[in-house]
Amino acid sequence: MAITNKEIPTDKALQIYKHLLLPRRIEERMLKLLRQNKISKWFSGIGQEAVGVGVTLSSKPEDYILPMHRNLGVFTTRKVPLYPLFCQLFGKADGFTGGRDRSFHFGIPDHKIVGMISHLAAMMPVADGLALAKKLKGEDAVAFSFCGDGATSEGDFHEALNLAAVWKLPVVFIIENNGYGLSTPTSEQYECEKLSDRAKGYGMHGFHIDGNNVFEVMETVQKARTLALKGEPVMIEAQTFRMRGHEEASGTHYVPDILFENWADKDPILRVENFLKEEGIADKNDFQKITKEIDQSFKKDLDKALKAADPVFDEQKELSSVYSQEEPLVPKSSNGITYEKRFVDVIQSSLWQAFKEDNSFLIMGQDIAEYGGVFKITEGFLKEFGQERIRNTPIIESGALGAAMGLALEGFKPVVEMQFADFISCGFNQIVNNIAKTHYRWSPPLNITIRAPHGGGVGAGPYHSQSVEGWFMQIPGLKVVVPGTVEDAQNLLYSSLYDPNPVLFFEHKKLYRSLKADVSDKAQYEPLGKAKVRREGTDISVITYGMGVQWALSLAQSYNKKGISLEVVDLRTLLPLDKETIRETVRKTGKVLLLQEPSLTMGPVSEISAIISEDCFEWLDAPVMRCASLDMPIPHDKGLEDGFMANTKLEEMLNKLVEY
Repeated sequence: MAITNKEIPTDKALQIYKHLLLPRRIEERMLKLLRQNKISKWFSGIGQEAVGVGVTLSSKPEDYILPMHRNLGVFTTRKVPLYPLFCQLFGKADGFTGGRDRSFHFGIPDHKIVGMISHLAAMMPVADGLALAKKLKGEDAVAFSFCGDGATSEGDFHEALNLAAVWKLPVVFIIENNGYGLSTPTSEQYECEKLSDRAKGYGMHGFHIDGNNVFEVMETVQKARTLALKGEPVMIEAQTFRMRGHEEASGTHYVPDILFENWADKDPILRVENFLKEEGIADKNDFQKITKEIDQSFKKDLDKALKAADPVFDEQKELSSVYSQEEPLVPKSSNGITYEKRFVDVIQSSLWQAFKEDNSFLIMGQDIAEYGGVFKITEGFLKEFGQERIRNTPIIESGALGAAMGLALEGFKPVVEMQFADFISCGFNQIVNNIAKTHYRWSPPLNITIRAPHGGGVGAGPYHSQSVEGWFMQIPGLKVVVPGTVEDAQNLLYSSLYDPNPVLFFEHKKLYRSLKADVSDKAQYEPLGKAKVRREGTDISVITYGMGVQWALSLAQSYNKKGISLEVVDLRTLLPLDKETIRETVRKTGKVLLLQEPSLTMGPVSEISAIISEDCFEWLDAPVMRCASLDMPIPHDKGLEDGFMANTKLEEMLNKLVEY
């Protein structure tokens, strides 16, 4: 059966065949090495080569491709150097991640390839961000994002496709429908007849194609690319079949034999061989010769990679690679006139200042454009900076965060506003598994700022009052900033915007319009991670942050009248943590009260308590005490909320330390 009705030049037909054969022969060699215990794991794409190869052949060098495990053909067709590629697959030091991650969990910016993470569909919103970056730059480039049939059930799949359609992005989503999500057949994955039928619901083009026909793949991708460049995103469902297990160890015992027999006849390489024979382009001897040439083309690099050095652990090198050490280029500005400003005012003015200074800043979030955000922080931004930089999103968190990563990879400085910090849980995976870990694994710096209004005391109830900053303290790669003064709200936000690393910036809702101070009209940059002593004292150290700073400073005045001197230490940044300032204040006073707004158990100050116990035990004159909110959801009623909050217990806890 002919697989194309078009005449294809001999040279091109042979090149397509070679592009298909190269990943097949590499895989067959890898499977032998797996049996010899020379590699630990392999996700086979045998039988699916036409999709990855076809997409790559029909893309342009400036197009991004976001492949999956079974897309070795993307890497070989994009002519990724084979020696470091093999080292990556073997977990060697010369691999693209240096042994920090496995298989295809990496990207190669020079080849416009952004690799996957283990969480399905997580890279699809990243493709949106890459596509938006190209659109904003006016470049004729498209992002091609791969996923499997199983990933179409994930929330990120929906958020990515919906965002692409709403923003009219130059992106093409390719679903490799190979019949199974690990062992779960498609009959248990979705109920619609074809996954491509879903495209209509998103308002985009949908194509259902024979994914084992490389010519059909190439022709469809060419059409899709043209549409995408016109702002009409496309979903392509490529029907194919997984001829081996999800990964080799899982086997294929759950797959009926008849399926293997049927799909063996549709092998993409066999079909191209038949085409070449029918057209008189090649015969059996030619195929044998080409196979030998292909095998020789990668033998030297493969043998070298097998002998390459394994990674050697260097603690300092590994730790220093978690964060970008780049010095940000911050415009010089002198302190001008001082004005009395509220907490909310300086957050707005710091954003405004940065956006005026640097066109690579843009902000995304719900209701932030015409409406100006629920707290009116971006009011007026749309008129001043335009809709390309002030972008309303659908009601999504994960999709916006993933898009921010794509934008950052292209050199933008995206800001994502979480309408309330409570909703950050909907984007948790993008933050902790994608954004936080990518620079350490392979990427350039990711300058992303996530703004999150948090905190109680305003009667907003259990879903709009939480202080969730402690969730992120154990995620290396992130920076967590919580200002407790007007000056810090101004300068630390400005610093977060320019820091080359991902920063979560928590803004206390109660402080927005209740706290005011005289501050400069210009924000100043400072490196993140340094605590401040807000009030010098000699008797007891109160170590806190955020709203706790105001609680502590207020109480310190009344205790001073009693002849008790409280030292108030403002952590300002929870990650990284300024351990030296903590040690210094403990050495000075010998008594410590740790104060936080979140509930007691596993809160941020618990980590500080452990640090003090380990490093400062000899200086303590009393047990380290913690003052925190109760271990319960935050109630809505004002009286109930007051009973929950940490500040109602603060004086009692301080008196215990005084009397000890």
